[in-house]
Amino acid sequence: MKIRSHCHSLLLITSALLLAACGGANAPQGDAAHGKELYAQCAGCHELSKNMAGPKHCGLMGRAAGSVSDYAYSEAMLDSGIVWNEKTLDEFLIAPIAYVNGTRMGFAGLTNPTDRADLIAYLREATSDPAICSPD
Repeated sequence: MKIRSHCHSLLLITSALLLAACGGANAPQGDAAHGKELYAQCAGCHELSKNMAGPKHCGLMGRAAGSVSDYAYSEAMLDSGIVWNEKTLDEFLIAPIAYVNGTRMGFAGLTNPTDRADLIAYLREATSDPAICSPD
């Protein structure tokens, strides 16, 4: 009886841990509405669907840094080896100039992790919206 009770307890604990891990992976991260407000800081150089002083953001998630064909990147960005995703964007947005030494991006960065999560949530949502970013 003790062994069965112990196994049952282990099973419940393992199940709870797996549910927490799976729920955490699928839980929404960041507030896209607040991220849209923060994107105003980016709008001086970036737009979602066209290049400006900075490259367009449509197609950003999963894209290799320096790979928008009609944009002239710095050598530093071309040689960075970065593939943009939530993790690399989070790291980059802390201090872009320090993360890619030699980038032409003059933005000082977002030190607040909640602001970064919100901005990334907005970019993830907006760049996956076919009404904003039509598939190429």
